[in-house]
Amino acid sequence: MPELPEVETSRRGIMPHILGNTITDVVVRERRLRWPIPKELTTRLSGQTITAVTRRGKYILLHCKRGTVIIHLGMSGCLRILPLDHAIIKHDHLDFEINQQQVLRFNDPRRFGCILWCEHDIQQHRLIKDLGPEPLTSEFNSAYLYQIARGRKTAIKTFIMNSKIVVGVGNIYANEALHIAKIHPQRAAMKISKARCNDLAEAIKMILSQAIKQGGTTLRNFLTSDGKPGYFKQSLNVYGRGGENCRTCQSSLKEIQLNQRTTVYCGNCQR
Repeated sequence: MPELPEVETSRRGIMPHILGNTITDVVVRERRLRWPIPKELTTRLSGQTITAVTRRGKYILLHCKRGTVIIHLGMSGCLRILPLDHAIIKHDHLDFEINQQQVLRFNDPRRFGCILWCEHDIQQHRLIKDLGPEPLTSEFNSAYLYQIARGRKTAIKTFIMNSKIVVGVGNIYANEALHIAKIHPQRAAMKISKARCNDLAEAIKMILSQAIKQGGTTLRNFLTSDGKPGYFKQSLNVYGRGGENCRTCQSSLKEIQLNQRTTVYCGNCQR
């Protein structure tokens, strides 16, 4: 599943091509995604200018004067900027035609993504309103993390992957951040000290910033908007390396299932 760095990379990739431009048509080939694409999308969007391209959690938001398009890439979705006459391939479910010259094309083999339309305050939309703070903002810090973890018996890895606590810390980056912060993934959130909360908040910011800078992690069908796969996977320290040696202490990395997610950690470094 594309995680926050992949989504942010996609947002940055498409923005220069569509910001300030007009959507001249919307072509829907397959309406059955995670939720059906609204039937009124074409009439609502045609003729509207894209005034901003933002991201909230893993949602890409195309802001127009009369509403906002909500895009989620699901488990296998991607967005590409292509010439208007570019050949259609399998799973190309929707085109936003831009200025009658090019298209923003949504491809999603597994159809777990979504494209929705919101004409009201986007911050009050049911998919957006309960999301936690963005991890790369000042709102997410050690004081916040320590305070919200009080009384929570949930394993810290599960805790930081909860989008109501903080958005965008998916499985890969949760593994990596906990290794950097030297925190055992099964440790109860309420037992993490203030100092460790500071280490963890900083580790989350660092690992996500690095991933965004390097173009996101290659995961299954994800491609960056220019068609090139991300390269951050080469720099992963623990995820996908169960049984291999820890790059810090050379101990064998352990792999377990935590909340049905693959979890890799060093039993020596992370206590």
